[in-house]
Amino acid sequence: MRLLLVIKKENEDLEKQVNKLNKFLVLNNSIKAVLTFLFLASFSQVKAQKRVDFDKGEKYIIAKVALTNKISFNDQTVVTFSGLEKGQTITVPGEEISSAIKKLGKLGLFDEISFYINKIEGDSIYLDLDIKELPKLSEVKFVGVKKNKVDALIKDNSLTQGKVVNENLITTTKNYIENKYKKDGYFNTKVNIKTITDTTTVNQVKMLVNIDKGEKIKINKIDFIGNDKISDKTLRKAMKNTKQKNIFRILKASKFIKSKYKEDLEKVIASYKEKGYRDARIVSDSVTYIKEKNALAIKINIEEGNKYYFGNIKFLGNTVYPDNFLSRIIGVKKGETYNGVLLEKRIADKTKPDGEDITNLYQNNGYLFSTINAVEVKTVNDSIDFEIRVTEGPLAYFNKITVVGNDKTNDRVIYRELRTKPGEKYSKELLVRTIREIGQLGFFDPEAIDPKFKNVDASAGTVDIEYNLVEKGSSQIELQGGYGGGGFIGTLGLSFNNFSARNIGNKDAYKPLPMGDGQKVSLRLQASTYFQTYSLSFSEPWFGQKKPVQFSSSLSYSKQFLTNFQSASGVDKSKSFNILTLSVGLAKRLTVPDDFFVLSQSISYQHYDLNNYNTGLFTFGNGQSRNLAYTIGLTRNNKGVNPIFPTYGSEVSISAKFTFPYSLINGINYSGLGDLEAYKLKTTANAYDASGNLTTPAGTYLSSNGTAVSTYQEAGADAAKVDQERYKWLEYYKVKFKADWYTKIYGKLVLRTLTEFGFLGAYNQSRGVIPFERFYVGGDGMANYSMDGRETIQLRGYTNNSLTPIITDKTSSRFGQQIGGTIYNKFSMEMRYPITLKSSASIYALGFLEAGNAFADFKTYNPFDLKRSAGIGLRVFMPAFGLLGIDFGHGFDNSTGQTQISGWQTHFIIGQQF
Repeated sequence: MRLLLVIKKENEDLEKQVNKLNKFLVLNNSIKAVLTFLFLASFSQVKAQKRVDFDKGEKYIIAKVALTNKISFNDQTVVTFSGLEKGQTITVPGEEISSAIKKLGKLGLFDEISFYINKIEGDSIYLDLDIKELPKLSEVKFVGVKKNKVDALIKDNSLTQGKVVNENLITTTKNYIENKYKKDGYFNTKVNIKTITDTTTVNQVKMLVNIDKGEKIKINKIDFIGNDKISDKTLRKAMKNTKQKNIFRILKASKFIKSKYKEDLEKVIASYKEKGYRDARIVSDSVTYIKEKNALAIKINIEEGNKYYFGNIKFLGNTVYPDNFLSRIIGVKKGETYNGVLLEKRIADKTKPDGEDITNLYQNNGYLFSTINAVEVKTVNDSIDFEIRVTEGPLAYFNKITVVGNDKTNDRVIYRELRTKPGEKYSKELLVRTIREIGQLGFFDPEAIDPKFKNVDASAGTVDIEYNLVEKGSSQIELQGGYGGGGFIGTLGLSFNNFSARNIGNKDAYKPLPMGDGQKVSLRLQASTYFQTYSLSFSEPWFGQKKPVQFSSSLSYSKQFLTNFQSASGVDKSKSFNILTLSVGLAKRLTVPDDFFVLSQSISYQHYDLNNYNTGLFTFGNGQSRNLAYTIGLTRNNKGVNPIFPTYGSEVSISAKFTFPYSLINGINYSGLGDLEAYKLKTTANAYDASGNLTTPAGTYLSSNGTAVSTYQEAGADAAKVDQERYKWLEYYKVKFKADWYTKIYGKLVLRTLTEFGFLGAYNQSRGVIPFERFYVGGDGMANYSMDGRETIQLRGYTNNSLTPIITDKTSSRFGQQIGGTIYNKFSMEMRYPITLKSSASIYALGFLEAGNAFADFKTYNPFDLKRSAGIGLRVFMPAFGLLGIDFGHGFDNSTGQTQISGWQTHFIIGQQF
């Protein structure tokens, strides 16, 4: 008689298991024999029982599946995930129950899963599901690691509260942490993870992660065997990521990462191929741990082989471009030393998306499906003949262009920057340019821009492009407070760089302000006990919404009170200097010579109003000056792709600012103003002696030394009146040039080179160069306010404005005062290395060399008389606060008017770049 499962009756408290998580009731023969004996002994007393033949299997209809114990999930949801449902026909035993157990097991939520037969009524079966739920994480604690590293480890391993804790989580967490520290050189890292039942909650555990990093293991020595043609030093240099210990190396630490080591072995072979040794190979290599030195020793055995040369190079399959044109791009000739690396780059340079190679030549002209391969066809002695086999394929066209991920920025703001248009011929160059233009908007994480190719159809010659973007914060806040110049200075600045003016009247658009149209609105307030500054600016990058013409406007007002910081009276608010500034401008993107050029034009007006403000800054303390100027500039900017950390390209600009030449039409002889009666020195009030007798009546003419004279011809000129007339309407021209280059040197290391030049001139030399709009060189360039329209030029390693010309005439009452430069030049070299370029915060370190100077006039200008400096710094860009930084610079020369060298200076940078 076969063993059958006995269904429990009302008076029996027995259940026979149908299946469990890892096996479906497989009974071996010995167990069958025992149970059969027991079953036969009691058969006469259980005649009413129905039996299930486990050897055959019988079909039943599910009447109900019920859970036997309480869990945190809904019962019906669990049954649904098992795949079993009421009315379903199943075989017991059979695949349906086994499949249900596998499905529930794959959820990773349960530890034990068992099905039991509750009862059978006719062909209906009632099943009980007994499951044990896996515990959840209530708390995680790390031991052996710094507190500032814990959050990152929790995030990277998703060790959040409520996470289901299973063997897979423990294993993956352990492996991740060990591999993470091994990449940093801690090869003996050991991780032990324990789970402890949390007695304060139900079915939850605490996780204790104990990390023992051990000592950092570096590479003591890298030795090469068999290399006669290339030195050990050169081969070690070729290994970019595997370096032996060297106290003089700063940017690349000595550590062993297996994957990087394998890549470096390939680079060793590549260095041979560059010099003609095509057959070079690594025979063997070994990595040995030296316990005494706690370091690794690497030995690499090389077989160099023979040196080869290029033979004949033949092109096959090319119909679009002739052989001689492609040969010029390849750039190698018969008889030259074989260079496999160079040949590969000329075919397809994988290190440069816009490289000048044959693959890009085809792909930039519509041949998306083209393939180019260099094939060795014959080797004669030491010469290798090549065939460059070209499969051009059909022309491809952009079909559907979409953008995803722009949660805040409106589609039209992005689409108007796209260079890839539906229906146009495919071009890799336009694709790369589009990535740059989107990155330059400043609204998206430039490192995360991902153009995905979809529906690539060679037969139809079409391709869809989907640009995947990640929004980042574009608005910024500036909040500063400090003590300077004898009083507290407070600054509040708000900058909304993705504003939407058209939605100002839309209440639903305020989140908290209407955003998404790419406009920029900035508001800045700065005040202290002795000055106030208010400014507002607005810009629209696509004025009229049809062409890339930027409209910009700004309004600012400043009020400066006369202050004597040595006096107890402090601020005298009856004496003030007020400045009102208005400007409007347009900037148009050009198409000739190329569309990286921008032509900008603007008109600005400044009104200076002095009310009894005698400080020595100007010769007059009462009066007004007006500055109406037209500025035109031409800029070419192809920096990319990250505006915060460009890695290639340049920005070159030249601008000229002009005022109207009033002296040509007003008929005033400015050189002779001092000879006119209206501009002579004279008393403004009666003067009396000690006895009360009138000595000098009001209106008496005075000589230059202050004595009374009888005629105005003998009187001295009143410099205040002369200058008031001379500067009633400012007359000048200003020319500036700036060139800024970015070059990737090695890996992520970027070199920035910069040169600047500025010149302020006068149309009428008798009128002279104005005391406004001058150049003040030195320091961080962060002038809190500017009363005279000056431009501050940063030069680290020196105090603010300390390289600015001064009055050197010792007989002058203004001896030693700064007068500003009319000409300056500056040169800078900066090495930058990114620490992180995440959208939440971009951080990079830098080292710099700078030189520059300012001069009083062109006669004293000497482009080689430069003040030099060097130093290091750090920049942090956070979307909410803009660019922050600190620099430590050492000035090697003396400041203007000083005899000692400047030495070390500390500069804080807020909201600007050098």
